[in-house]
Amino acid sequence: MDYLVKNASAIACAQSNVSDIRIRNGKIAELGNHLLAEQGEKVIDAQGCVIYPGLVNTHHHLAQSILKGIPEGLNQGLGEWLASVPYRYWPQITPQMMYHAARLGFYELVRSGTTTCADHHYLYHANSSKEMEEALWQAAEDMGIRFVLCRGGATVKGSHKGLAKAGVIPESTELMLERLERTRSRYHQEGGDAMRKLVVAPTTIAHSATPDDLKLLAEYARSHKLRMHSHLLEVGFDNEQTLAKYGKTAVDFAESCDWLGDDVWFAHIVQATEQDIKILAETKTGIAHCPTSNCRLGSGIAPIIEMEKAGMPISIGVDGSASSESGSMIQELNLTWLIHRAQHGPSATNAEQVLKWGAQGGASILGLDQVGQIEVGFAADLVIYDIHKPRFSGVHSPLMAPLLCGEPVEIKTSFINGRIVFQQNDSDIYHSLVEDVQHSVEELIGRVQYLERA
Repeated sequence: MDYLVKNASAIACAQSNVSDIRIRNGKIAELGNHLLAEQGEKVIDAQGCVIYPGLVNTHHHLAQSILKGIPEGLNQGLGEWLASVPYRYWPQITPQMMYHAARLGFYELVRSGTTTCADHHYLYHANSSKEMEEALWQAAEDMGIRFVLCRGGATVKGSHKGLAKAGVIPESTELMLERLERTRSRYHQEGGDAMRKLVVAPTTIAHSATPDDLKLLAEYARSHKLRMHSHLLEVGFDNEQTLAKYGKTAVDFAESCDWLGDDVWFAHIVQATEQDIKILAETKTGIAHCPTSNCRLGSGIAPIIEMEKAGMPISIGVDGSASSESGSMIQELNLTWLIHRAQHGPSATNAEQVLKWGAQGGASILGLDQVGQIEVGFAADLVIYDIHKPRFSGVHSPLMAPLLCGEPVEIKTSFINGRIVFQQNDSDIYHSLVEDVQHSVEELIGRVQYLERA
């Protein structure tokens, strides 16, 4: 169906003072004022609303949607938290649990204004079933979200404190490549508005693979024009390990393994030095900035102000809900806007810049060059925020009200690829999700407790 969205209070686009958007065949066909409905179009009244391009989340762990607030990990740093939370629980997650976790994660994203999700899925091991991954693709299709699978996993047991204690048998390099190829041939789509993409993404390059394995994975990715992603320098332990094992800093190690470039982005990069930033910027390697998770785990604040000035591509991610207790992109944008001002003063960030990082910046890093902007010819990934609510009243900058005020936001309508995927009164549709997730959590706790008692 085609749509005409009319009467918006403001629209975040390059063309100023427009109120209407025509959507045709999944694309933005026209921007203007007082546009008239054409035959076959459904009119959406956006009075009292502002419209953003769909937000693009460049780093998530959807499996962690059923691992929120685990008591043992509440006051731990990254290494200990990994052992207490994700690596303790994820070997017991079943495909059905994964499906419900993904549905919950996608719901949290969509209801906050996200239309594209890149999930760093690392629940792979020597004997893992293909159903674990297929649960993600199915959940994405059911939600209608644009989905990028960052295919994680490890080829060695590794030195990471959490992974070393997990008792998980890693994949061989051959098995990882074989499974990657199976996924690529079945799901990956080319194009700047693809609904499904595959990314080569070993869980962490400093701990999860040998240099030779990393080079093979990079070769595979580039031979198929796939992008590359991993964790890097979330904490200083990455540098400690690469210096001890290879005599190189983590960034120099990445470079030596062919893991820098304009087709690569890393999550976190909190502990980057001035020299690290220089190398990353020169190679156009990007970052998924995850401020809430970094605060929650006490990892620090990524120096993205310096990174942007140096020329690094910037995007924003929610990270896993086990280290943020939320999957809201609008929260991440709000915190990004605020936290760097606390460090560098009120001119460090502005709302328009942060929105660009959260939409266009993410789309560019993912290779989705027809997504992330409200422009004619781009995919109609649009979020209509209802700001005709008491908590937004009195805001003198209505266009930026959702970002400035943060959660809770209320969405009137969300479009992905020109299709309505969420509406204001849709909450009843997801009522069963709460029960499904609760059953999954109870079953997961029971499985872990049984094993720990044995």
